[in-house]
Amino acid sequence: MATFISRMPCSYILLLFLLFADIMLFRRAASFGINYGQVANNLPTPDKVLELLGTLKITRTRIYDTNPEILKAFANSEIEIIVTVENQILSQLNDPQQALQWVSNNIKPYLPDTKITGIQVGNEVYTDENPTMFQYLVPAVINIQNALSQLSISSNIQVSSPSSLAVLQESYPPSAGTFKNEITETMTQFLSFLSKTNSPFWINAYPFFAYKDNPNEIPLDYVLFNPSGGMVDPNTKLHYDNMLYAQVDAVAFAIAKLGFNDIEIRVSETGWPSKGDSDEAGATVQNAATYNRNLFRRQMENEGTPLKPRMRLEAYLFALFNEDLKPGPTSERNYGLFQPDESMAYNVGLSAFATTSNPSTSISLTSSATHNKATPPKKYQSLFCCLFVYLLTSTLCGFV
Repeated sequence: MATFISRMPCSYILLLFLLFADIMLFRRAASFGINYGQVANNLPTPDKVLELLGTLKITRTRIYDTNPEILKAFANSEIEIIVTVENQILSQLNDPQQALQWVSNNIKPYLPDTKITGIQVGNEVYTDENPTMFQYLVPAVINIQNALSQLSISSNIQVSSPSSLAVLQESYPPSAGTFKNEITETMTQFLSFLSKTNSPFWINAYPFFAYKDNPNEIPLDYVLFNPSGGMVDPNTKLHYDNMLYAQVDAVAFAIAKLGFNDIEIRVSETGWPSKGDSDEAGATVQNAATYNRNLFRRQMENEGTPLKPRMRLEAYLFALFNEDLKPGPTSERNYGLFQPDESMAYNVGLSAFATTSNPSTSISLTSSATHNKATPPKKYQSLFCCLFVYLLTSTLCGFV
């Protein structure tokens, strides 16, 4: 047998290697997260969304409420889901009993069947337009955490809150990152909570906004993750080849300046719109596809930022669907990878990770996609791995 294998054509060995590599990449794709917004009146039902996520082998998502239809539909699935406390009820959660009631009604009934792994207490609680809401954040996260503990369901659920870059007074260069003076006291309390509970600091970071506001001075390649000269932080001499990592490290420096070095930073939202108004420079299908494809590739490579290269930067793409009821400029309604009819808005290369119940079906995730490219069914993946290892070992032994 070993003699026969050692004489196998190299093309067969290469084929097995490619199958093995595809399976490994497939497994890494499962860590990719995506935001599932629902500000629309034409989205597919939650069970259809679950099928779509399964097709793409995406196992992490975040919603902006505790929609019971979604939480029920996602039960007994592989999807890990982060839920959100709506901003408008944060003030109520200053009352521990109200927080306990909220957790009892919105979290406990769905466990353990639904894999709720996080609770985001509000979303971008601090804004320049309404800075007063930030005062409710710390009491709310503490009361939600205590409620989880009281109900004995806290072990697998992290409590945090995503912020926008509006919390920063300075962000360039990254080493100059500092929080705004008016929120320093509350932010310190919030970071202390995260440190004690070993929870991450989430940031919504959009290089698109920076480019849109200053397209003549910010290189497009730099914000799209394309090859570019990038920038070097004059204080740390760290080189940044993309803006997202620079934004994340600016947050890291701001956190460190308040005395915290053990808090992981994750990106709760990032993305690029495929359409915008005339004054929204860069909002095109091509740029959206490039940004999200490059982001996806970086996620598959398990990259960290220049400041923390050994810690993989976890990022959630915004968003799964275009949402037709979102207010604001045209771009707000065009961040989705998918149209409401489940066709791709543009191709970001996820087709390599798609599958269907029929292995012979081929689906191409393009702007008018109706089919998916198949990957090996799960029952054959371990067989491919074992066969690859056996053949490779036998071949090497045959050459010795």
